[in-house]
Amino acid sequence: MSDSKAAAAAATEPGGRNLLMRIAAALVLAPMTIAAAYAGGWFWIALVTAAAIGLYVEWLTVIGALRERPAMVCGPIALAIAGVLLGLGWIEVSWLALALGLLAVVLLSRQARRWTAAGFCYAAAALMASVLVRHDAVGFIALLFVLGVVWASDIGGYFAGRGIGGPKLWPKVSPKKTWAGAIGGLSASLAVAALFAIFDPHPGDTLLALRTAPLLALAAVLSIAAQFGDLFESAVKRRFGVKDSSHLIPGHGGLMDRLDGFIAAIVLAAIVGVLRGGADGIARGLMIW
Repeated sequence: MSDSKAAAAAATEPGGRNLLMRIAAALVLAPMTIAAAYAGGWFWIALVTAAAIGLYVEWLTVIGALRERPAMVCGPIALAIAGVLLGLGWIEVSWLALALGLLAVVLLSRQARRWTAAGFCYAAAALMASVLVRHDAVGFIALLFVLGVVWASDIGGYFAGRGIGGPKLWPKVSPKKTWAGAIGGLSASLAVAALFAIFDPHPGDTLLALRTAPLLALAAVLSIAAQFGDLFESAVKRRFGVKDSSHLIPGHGGLMDRLDGFIAAIVLAAIVGVLRGGADGIARGLMIW
């Protein structure tokens, strides 16, 4: 069989069809995400607020608490209010709205209270970190860096895992993930960091070698965080006997399935940014070395 026929045959198999759906979904979602990140302001905040609400609803679906009407209602409302407050620039008040939302979720939940509260914190952390990293002048570059690292880690891990195989990374949690996939994802993320170092729009007088080392280290840490985020989401689904958080995104599953690595990476990126640049310079603290 020729290479072209073999490729066509592989694409018609279940795994091949799933890969084609993943690629098609990525070709739609990636440009939309980048465009919203570039626009910033209300465009980005609206996108991540909608995603945070979707994450919370999917979390309730996974843990079997979707019928918890009070928690189902007050959680999304609190996330939406926080999003509006962030859009108005009232960051401190948005933290208060989320704190009150968490309190309401805890008090109004009758079953799985801790898991429901954990899901709200998961969605709220994704919302706040995504907005705060984009907040200052170099926020778009910082977001591109995190997105690039996460996407490269995901793509590199997928193809290295399927192409090389070998020992499993954590079979009790995620039977398909391998050490080869983890290393492949890490390697791909380092390649992204090297490109950012070379084409850094804010190099100043810093030598290329001095910019590259910190970015490579940051990419490595974020890639590992993204992979742990993926494993964490897999562990939650396995705990409740669920395969996919939903079927919202063809080839990927739900928002939790697609954003698990990004959530872990963007939260860690926000923490690093705060430690280096303070609350008003998160993106600069993340990208300016």
